[in-house]
Amino acid sequence: MNALAANARVVRALGMRSIRQTFRRPQLLAPILVFPTLLLAIQTGGAGGAVELPGFPPVQSFLQFMLAGAMMQSLMLAGNSGGIALAVDIEMGFTDRLFAAPISRYTIVLGRLAGTGALGLLSALWFFAIGLVFGAEIEGGVPGALLAIFLVTMTAMAVGGIGAAIALRTGTASVVQGLFPLVLVVLFLSSAFFPVELMIEPARTIAEYNPFSFISEGVREPIIAGVDATDTAEALLAIAGIVGLGLLLSARALRHRLRVG
Repeated sequence: MNALAANARVVRALGMRSIRQTFRRPQLLAPILVFPTLLLAIQTGGAGGAVELPGFPPVQSFLQFMLAGAMMQSLMLAGNSGGIALAVDIEMGFTDRLFAAPISRYTIVLGRLAGTGALGLLSALWFFAIGLVFGAEIEGGVPGALLAIFLVTMTAMAVGGIGAAIALRTGTASVVQGLFPLVLVVLFLSSAFFPVELMIEPARTIAEYNPFSFISEGVREPIIAGVDATDTAEALLAIAGIVGLGLLLSARALRHRLRVG
């Protein structure tokens, strides 16, 4: 129990440091909130008529539909920014000092993921606030909003695990930063910004099997219709899959980093 409490304190300290590090560096924070907010405004203003298309799910407004997409984009960028920050720590030698400290090596990664999860929580609250200010209704009420916030936070941590693995493997911030276009491609080939039923091939088939489509629907459903057990279960399974992949990649990358220094 003493070891568990000590590891928890280390994770908390590193998580708080990660959050402070992000707020002190505008280049890390701006993409998480500013870019998705601008894209949300542009898409809502320019494509609001899409809700009249045959087959489009019944929604109060296009803004209500797009809130989930904005949250997904923000959490993906939070995971990418977390990986960049970890790579910067490696380049500066801070991570090497942590490796030499008498702490569990995995707390180094978990501390970074805790900070990424906090940023995911912040982004969810931010976009819910924007939606409510501009008239979007949350059909699932408070329980639905809490469920969506939980899914966004967990997904941010899951994506952050993959970003951390790449940072540990490469040790170079520029490589992790270069993944930014790939992050957007993966997200746009999902249902985050548009219903799968209205996509054309091959995007439609890719989106149907994209795990981020299941997560997007799990986040969106409490907003536009109410809590749905099936969508929630599928979202949780998709998050679990990404978590498993992130943990596997991070464990291998951590062993590689400890071996090569």
